[in-house]
This record gives sequence, structure tokens and C-alpha cells, in this order.
Amino acid sequence: MSELLSAVKAPKDLHALSDDQLLQLAQEMRDELVRVLSIRPAHFASNLGVVELCLALHLTFDFTKDRLIWDTGHQIYPHKLITGRFEQFDSIRTRGGLMGYPNPQESPFDLFMTGHAGCAASCSLGLKIGDELLGRTDRHSVAVVGDGALPSGIVFEALNNAGHLKRKLLVILNDNKMSICPRVGALATCLDRARLTNFYQGSKRNLQKILAKIPLVGGMANNAIHQVRDALKAALTGGMLFEELGFHYVGPIDGHDLPSLRKWLHKVKDYPGPVLLHVLTVKGAGVPQASEDPVTYHTPPVFEKVGPDRTIVSLKRGGSKAYTDAISSAIQQAMQDNPKVTVITAAMCQGNKLEKIREQYPDRFFDVAICESHAVAFAAGQAKAGVRPIVDVYSTFLQRAFDQIFQEVTLQNLPVTFCLDRAGLTGPDGPTHHGCFDTAYMRLFPNMVVMAPGDELDVAPMLRWALEHDGPASMRYPKASLERVERTSTPIELGQAEVHEWGVDGVVVAYGSLFPNCVKAAQKLRGEGLEIGVINARFCKPLDKGTILRAIEELPLVVTIEEGTLEGGFGSAVLEAANAAGLDTRHIVRLGIPDQFVEHGERGELLALLGLDVEGICRAVRKAQERDIEEATRKVWA
Repeated sequence: MSELLSAVKAPKDLHALSDDQLLQLAQEMRDELVRVLSIRPAHFASNLGVVELCLALHLTFDFTKDRLIWDTGHQIYPHKLITGRFEQFDSIRTRGGLMGYPNPQESPFDLFMTGHAGCAASCSLGLKIGDELLGRTDRHSVAVVGDGALPSGIVFEALNNAGHLKRKLLVILNDNKMSICPRVGALATCLDRARLTNFYQGSKRNLQKILAKIPLVGGMANNAIHQVRDALKAALTGGMLFEELGFHYVGPIDGHDLPSLRKWLHKVKDYPGPVLLHVLTVKGAGVPQASEDPVTYHTPPVFEKVGPDRTIVSLKRGGSKAYTDAISSAIQQAMQDNPKVTVITAAMCQGNKLEKIREQYPDRFFDVAICESHAVAFAAGQAKAGVRPIVDVYSTFLQRAFDQIFQEVTLQNLPVTFCLDRAGLTGPDGPTHHGCFDTAYMRLFPNMVVMAPGDELDVAPMLRWALEHDGPASMRYPKASLERVERTSTPIELGQAEVHEWGVDGVVVAYGSLFPNCVKAAQKLRGEGLEIGVINARFCKPLDKGTILRAIEELPLVVTIEEGTLEGGFGSAVLEAANAAGLDTRHIVRLGIPDQFVEHGERGELLALLGLDVEGICRAVRKAQERDIEEATRKVWA
């Protein structure tokens, strides 16, 4: 089935294949993508779209010394298949297996772990300059940038700098008219205009020949010639934008025509300055359903059945609702109740499940593309005008807007509500996507309220509270199925925790998504004779000092638990409060994500690995109890 693919142990093996064999190899690579994606969910349509581009790059360059960065890295699968990882491909996105993104620990062909969009051009330019400074002038540097990543501000910062430095750099614009959802913005229109013409290159060459034959003249005649040239460039293509930035623009060319791709790559390979090669691809190419519906097939569920010719007969649909569903419903209700509420997302309409809101409230829904810094400053402007914006964004991506949270939102004390999706461990997406750090970086800022629902019952009331609060607020929630702790829930009040149950032997203080695990652990420990209580903290800032400091003063054991980094997180906030109150903190145990980047794996696996599952919580309580018994025994015998 994979006759040629299984024989490719390294990119150099591609050179022994004929043109017909290379086409067969491309088919085998797509077959392998379909086969593996029938085993587990993973990025799909984006990888189908770059098979020929991947082959052409490795046939043109020698990436044992040349440089290649894919932006973003979810289109890395074909690259992995031909760089010595075919035999491990079954393990992709499983704990201990291949990562679904580039990983330098897996292969020297992966230079950066690129999980966030927009940085490839900057890193590639840095590699080029670094190589030149160290005397390695024969190395090429290539960045593959998707049109969805193109609007990121850092891309244009890099293009601006590269155009100024005039170094040899190849930026390949992989234009498939998509991000995860269809691309948006004025740049999309610019690229669409470029797609409408395939005669720009010839027209440009002809114009240059004509201009070369015209005698040099001064004044208005010379200016008129340049105006005609620029007008023709603008009329024919969107490439003028890149040429004005100092790049030699080539394209657009067919990204699925392997011989043509190779021809153009060889032509631009030795161009002495920066080049932007505009390549047109189809997201999902080779699988009819994926090319017709690339949104659904970006990261589809497991294929239940695959027919001949890579036809996907059916997808396995999940039944349980996730926290993202609950937040989306709460946002929709808030927009229905209050015409001043808006929602802003950064190219994650589908991921944040905002499609219905986009359809129902098109005037109050804003997809700003992969531009998180702009999203936050844009929200600040809306808030200043008197509306109530919600920035609905993945926790890991909000890090890109750190300065705007500081300058434009908290410094101005503006009522912007942040909904932080995928907070905590995101499972198979791995360290680039785990939302570990938001508690630590959000609680740094004066005026910011930092909170997390403990379960489903907290979600809608917490969002309503945030939208009524006269200042900035953030709420975090996991990429996980909804859980509910059956109880009579208390109202959401600023800085107030919810005491689920008190315990004479200690208490577990849960911040956010692990509250249900803590309740289950407490029940198990009570069965063992330990009266352990549970507090649903709800707020990290302001902290419920009355409740939590009372527990520290009165109880022999206080365990804090969070699905976030221990450094600067909720447990740190508890220690800081106890220290400020002059309390003994030796009986406080903190559970959370340690000071390391956590690899990929199923969320349940990772929680167990880090001791954040029910058994891990029980184990931590038992260990603390044993330590106290040993300490008491030493005191008796002293």
C-alpha cells in the first residue's frame, strides 16, 4: 500500500524517483494521512493541501544544511513522512509518540516547535543572518507561511525588516483561502485579486522589456512611465504590496503541479534578495469531502468508515457537551439580553463554537484573523465607547497580547471580558497549546479580576457577573467535557469562594476545572476515615481571604489544586496571602503543573501523570497526613 513511501528513509531518497513515481508517492502520502486519521483525530485538511509543496521543497533544497520552517506547524505531517518518521507515524499525537507539530527533539529537520502562527518569517530571517555571521553563506533559508497566518502583525514586521536587509530569503505564501475557517480581512481581498490573474509574471517581464527600450527622459514623461508601471502592477495582482516591501514577488503558481513547483523553486532559489513565492493550494486536496468542507475536516473526528479513492463514508461524532459549548451558549444568551455585548475572536470562530453567533449577530461578531494583540486593543476601544466586548480566545494564544492587556485594558480599567478557552492541558496538541500560564500572567495586572468556573453550574452565572462588572475580568475553562457537581450553587460574588463542604482533617481548595475531581477524591478519602472538605475557589484575584485564611488557621492540612502552572498561579496567591497575614504555611500543599513544558497525550493521561486526577489528589492528601503523623511522633519522643 505504501510501496514507495516506506522506502523513503530520508529526503535524499526522493531524488532516485522518476516523475511518475513522485506522483505515486504523493498519492501514497495522502493514503497514509487518511489511514492514520481514521485511527485518531488530528489535523487533516491542511496536511492534504501541502503534499506536493513538501515534496518540491525537499527536492529543491538540502535541508540537512538549508533551513525550513512551516508556519503554522499543523501542516507538518507530509514533512514528517519523508524525514525518517514514516514507521512511527501511527503514534502521532499519542503520549510518547510523534508530536502533531514540528519537534526538534524528533528530527534535525524540525528547527522550531511552531504551534502559534506568524513567526516563521522572523525566525528564518534570523537563521539567515546568523548563518552569514558565522561564515555559513551557502545556506538557504525558507519560510512557508499560510495565508491564514499572513495577517499576523509579526509577519509584516519580518517582511519589513527583510526588505530592508536585502538578504537572500524565500518566503512561500501557501494560499488556500483558509485559516481554520475562511480567511477574513482586506489582505484576503488582496490575495483574491492575485488569484484572478495568472499572467502577472509574463506581463511584468513584457513591461520591463518595453521600459528598457524607452530612452531615459526627465520630468513628467519619466514620472508617467513609472505611474503606468505601478498602475499595471496594481491592476494585475496583489503582489505589489510585497514588492513595495522590498520582496521580489513571483506567482501565483499552482501548488499541486509538482513539476511546475520544482521549476519555480529552482528559478527563485538563487535570487540574490528576498523573494515571496505565491503558491495556490487547495486545503483538503485529494479527499473530496475535505476539499469541499475544509472547516469540518480541519481537525475532524475519527473516520468510522473510509471507502475507495480516499472517500470518507462517515465520521464518528461525540455525544457529550464541552465547556466551550456552555460558554458559547452563555455568550449567545448575553448578546440576546444586552444589545451592547459584542464578541471578538482571532480566527477561532469554529474552535470557540461561535458559528451560530456569527450568523445571528453579524454586526456584533468580529473575527479579526490571527491578530490577538489587535483583538485586545480593538476590544479596549469598544469598551471605551460604551459597549461590553468579550474577547473569546485560546489561553495559549492570548499570551501574544500581553502588552495590550496591560496598556490598553487594565491600565485604563476598561470593562473587557476575556473568555480563555483551552485553559489547562489541551491533550494531543501538546506544549504549544497547553493553556498553562494565563492565571500567572493575568493576576499580575492591577484592576484585573481573575476567575474560573468550577463546573457547569458556574459557567453562565460567572459570565453574566463579568459582563456586569465595571472593569476587566477573565475566566478560564478547559478543553474537556462538561462536568457538574450536584449541589445548591451559591451566587457568584466578587472574590467569594463556595464552600462545598468543610472537613476537620483538612480541605482541598480547587481553582477551576478540577473541582469535580476534588469532590470525588474527598468522597473516597472519607470512605477511608479522613474528613476532607472541598472549597470551590472561583476567584484567584481577588482571593477569598476570609474563607481560605480561616482554613489555613484552623485546619491541619490545606491542599490547593489548579490546572495551571504552580509558578505564579493560584497556589502562589494563597501562599502570598498567608504570608501577608503572618500565618504558618508548612501545612499547605500545592498541586498543579510543575515548572516544565508538558508533552502531548490525552488530557486524562496527563492529569494522572501530574498527580491531578482523583487518585493523585488522594495520594497527596495521604502523604501529607503521613508526614504530619511522623512529625507528631518525633515531637512526642523528643
